[in-house]
Amino acid sequence: MLGTGFIADFYVSALHGGRNCDRVVMAYSTTPERATAFAKKHGIPNWTNDLNEAVNHPDVEVVCIGLRNDQHAEAAIAAAEAGKALMCTKPLARNAEEAWTMVQAVEKAGVFAGYLEDLVYTPKTLSSMKSVREGAIGRVLWAKSRETHPGPHSPWFWDVKKAGGGALVDLGCHCIEIGRSFIGKEVRPVEVMCWADTQVKPIDAEDHAIGLVRYANGAIGQFEVAWSFRGGMDLRDEVMGTDGTIWLNHFLRTGFEMFTAPGNKGYVAEKAESSSGWLFPVGDEVNALGYNHMFTDMLDSIEQGRQPMETFYDGYVVNAIMDAAYRSAKSKKWEPIELKEWRGLSDEEVQAKKEVEYDEKHWLLKEEVMPDGSRKLLLKEKATGALIQVEESV
Repeated sequence: MLGTGFIADFYVSALHGGRNCDRVVMAYSTTPERATAFAKKHGIPNWTNDLNEAVNHPDVEVVCIGLRNDQHAEAAIAAAEAGKALMCTKPLARNAEEAWTMVQAVEKAGVFAGYLEDLVYTPKTLSSMKSVREGAIGRVLWAKSRETHPGPHSPWFWDVKKAGGGALVDLGCHCIEIGRSFIGKEVRPVEVMCWADTQVKPIDAEDHAIGLVRYANGAIGQFEVAWSFRGGMDLRDEVMGTDGTIWLNHFLRTGFEMFTAPGNKGYVAEKAESSSGWLFPVGDEVNALGYNHMFTDMLDSIEQGRQPMETFYDGYVVNAIMDAAYRSAKSKKWEPIELKEWRGLSDEEVQAKKEVEYDEKHWLLKEEVMPDGSRKLLLKEKATGALIQVEESV
């Protein structure tokens, strides 16, 4: 485990408790004291503040990167050169250029590389994506994802040079990949329109951003992220298709609500702002946030010799979308997404047929049942383009 901070705690808990056959055998931190304390806390037999010693340890088979954003590339390259399978936390890098060097390094070395995007692995999201694949809501037209909270835990997140950006890099990577997963990762993201600003926090980076991502098949991914939201962590997704809709609420309204006047004496939930009054605890946070399912997919993929659901290339695409979002926030225009290599379907292969045929002479616009039980059809004539209404009695 490279890193001993907040995310590393979640990762070790999931790794030790998920498949019941995996153990973290090495803990690395740039600070020896943190490495020692972390190893003692989790029962890890080895610790070091030397990166090369950590990745080259003979008992290490898989390297898990849970470091600051500016340390991802160095760690990934070191693990790849050591011939070790590796997994990296989100975002893959600070920008697409850096992410691409990581993709090239792991592919040159021929090692397994998984992108740890936990929020596409939540039980609700996995179930929803399965329904979408099975056609439950038809063709996806719009996927909206929101992640907002009062701000991250550690100082480095607030440092543009170390993090690569603000709330957009920290949270937008989640929301963008959720949108891609519902729309279809084989569909090329084409361009981005984004607004970003620093509304509240005394920092150089943005603390709020809203953006639209247009895909080659006409679908739209929408993201909203903020470090200025008060009330805890708000994780919500909405997906609209031609035949249905999905609403997901992952954190603040999950059916577990508690009022306490004296206050809860322990940990409530990630980014919770209060320990008294109305609280919204999470029954199993590691599972609810997708860590268990994510690591099961990663480690099963290594053992089975297959690609995981989330790869380094996926992380690179997300970084490229965020780069375009930052350009758009400055230009206030739609900005193209620049990909060094597109590995999905061609734009021609994903063009969606918009018309729904009613019969050989008409397209169907809408069908509805009226209060008296009659059926009303709104049709368009193929030959003339005329819009007509047809009513069928009870």
